[in-house]
Amino acid sequence: MTDLIDPEVQELFDRLADPDAGVRRVAVLDFADVEDEALLPALAQLLRNDPEPTLRAEAARALAGWDEPAVVDALAAALSDTAEVSAAAAQSLTELKDPRSGERLLAHAASPDAFTSASALRALRELRVPAAATPALAALQHADASVRREAVAVLGWLKHGAALPLLTRVVIADADTEVRRAAAGALGLAAPEQVATVQAALCEALQDPAWTIREEAASTLGKLRATAAATALRAAMDDDYWQVRLRAARALGRIADVQAVPVLSQALIHPAGNLRKEAAIALGDIGDASAVPVLQAAAADPDPEVRKAVRLSLQRLGAPAGVDR
Repeated sequence: MTDLIDPEVQELFDRLADPDAGVRRVAVLDFADVEDEALLPALAQLLRNDPEPTLRAEAARALAGWDEPAVVDALAAALSDTAEVSAAAAQSLTELKDPRSGERLLAHAASPDAFTSASALRALRELRVPAAATPALAALQHADASVRREAVAVLGWLKHGAALPLLTRVVIADADTEVRRAAAGALGLAAPEQVATVQAALCEALQDPAWTIREEAASTLGKLRATAAATALRAAMDDDYWQVRLRAARALGRIADVQAVPVLSQALIHPAGNLRKEAAIALGDIGDASAVPVLQAAAADPDPEVRKAVRLSLQRLGAPAGVDR
């Protein structure tokens, strides 16, 4: 059999099995230049069994992006290795592209070990394996916040509508800020007929102590075009953080809330140029003629991006641009 193998590949085989760890390490690094699939079983075996942790970590990194079953299984098994090896394996698993590889990770997603579970869920996220919803739903109750965060992400990427009731509770009640923030974003998966189910929770999230969650909630309400949230979004235009006001302004424009014209007009004089720009865009989206005078006054804004947004909104309203620079 060996005479059928490319001599360069055979030489790498031999070096991967060399008793000298330095030789094996160079061989692992050389794999990046050769990238011959025939070497994958040997690399996977090295990842599983080599006595040197740093070399196992190098093997884990070298195996990134390979969807062969033996590689996926070896990387998954390495999630319980030393910190260096497990971190390298977790990163390599995120580079999988074949959903069939994800199916091999389902059992690991349900692992009692928090790092293994979180890493498997993170790898499953973009693979969109429908069966991943089962371990992800269970993981919403996990004691470790990192696992819950990854579970929320999986359900969001899958657009798993059945998870909405659970996610609405998570966005309000979870103890971890990043879990609540992820849930606020994931609620954007709601279909039009499900918006009423989630908008109350998102409006409550607009009062969250963490401004990043308030920002995410406002953004999601805008994506959902949740018209019933208009009152809460107008109130968010008084938030202490301009980033929250910006997302609220965008949402108010998307739902075309005419009653928001006064608060959006006030935002046109805020110190943050990004907020002024967003307010100008929102006023154009709403399309109410009462905004024309304040937009014309804003045509002399010192920020060229704001002036452009003002000009475009005035055009949409069929009004002259007023003063420009």
